[in-house]
Amino acid sequence: MTRDPRADARRRFAEAALAADASIEPASADASTRSYWRVHSPGAPARILMDAPHDAAELEAWLDVGARLRAAGLHAPEVLAVDRAEGFVLMEDLGTRTYLPELDAHSADRLYGDAFDALLRMQVHVDTSGLPAFDRGRLVTEMELLPEWFLQRHLGYAPECEEWDVIEAAFTFLAHAALEQPRTFMHRDYHSRNLLVCGEAADTHAVGGLHLLTSPGIVDFQGAVAGPITYDLASLLRDCYIEWPQERIAGWVAAYRERLRHAHLIGIEVDGARFRRWFDLVGLQRHVKVLGLFCRLWYRDGKAQYLGDLPLVWRYVAQVAHGYPELAAFVALLERALGERDITRPREPDA
Repeated sequence: MTRDPRADARRRFAEAALAADASIEPASADASTRSYWRVHSPGAPARILMDAPHDAAELEAWLDVGARLRAAGLHAPEVLAVDRAEGFVLMEDLGTRTYLPELDAHSADRLYGDAFDALLRMQVHVDTSGLPAFDRGRLVTEMELLPEWFLQRHLGYAPECEEWDVIEAAFTFLAHAALEQPRTFMHRDYHSRNLLVCGEAADTHAVGGLHLLTSPGIVDFQGAVAGPITYDLASLLRDCYIEWPQERIAGWVAAYRERLRHAHLIGIEVDGARFRRWFDLVGLQRHVKVLGLFCRLWYRDGKAQYLGDLPLVWRYVAQVAHGYPELAAFVALLERALGERDITRPREPDA
């Protein structure tokens, strides 16, 4: 049987940090090249080992943003040991209760209430100095995943020259709308798979004068930037993995706008209609990106499970785009490309 050098390296790291008889089992993987392992050692709580072998800059970003979140009294995993050369981090285990399976019509107000508390804490108190700006270049680069991976690779649709003009105009419109917003700390993937229901922590002392918000636990934050104030709200409420009635979303959005106003992050000139426009359009920018991203995860990375989430993402795109005349030609183009196709089914390269 061939030995796995990476598994051997993980074991050496875990045993050096904990105990020689530590055991390691798979915990989870995500849409990146990272993997997560649960480490058990006698007489100690379980820990999580993150294996991030290929991107030293991303590892540093994860460590930096996690420290910023914890400094603001948010429940990002405590770091116990790091091996930068190998790309390993040993951290607190936040458990297995992600929001996604916990959410239903009865629990949503309670769980989202905690998530709104944490989001407001992030936006008010997390230091953004030195974080990348979610600028026009980043906004457009993300959206360019749609024509490459969703239209051309997944649907086999090659836009005509005038259709490329429609795509460019839509991307310019969405980028401009995002840049109109006030800028705050932005997690960038604040949704039901990256939030965990956590019990009361053993240590709930104040951090920098702020009490610790033990739940939700927050993960996958290494992509954080300084960006539009409604982005994380849209990521949370128009989640790519769970759908809520429009009326319920509208109520949550209106209530969170009031919280931002009382926190002096937006002024009275930002009325409900303007705030909803911000929310709609920055969410659309995200979902345009995700249509391409989920396809790339299959065709480039072999992660098929994300194709099953495309119909919900497409519904978000169509619903929002149909509400804005500036995007009429864009959504019509996408509908032509899609036709009656089942977008959960992969396309063969020569199809």
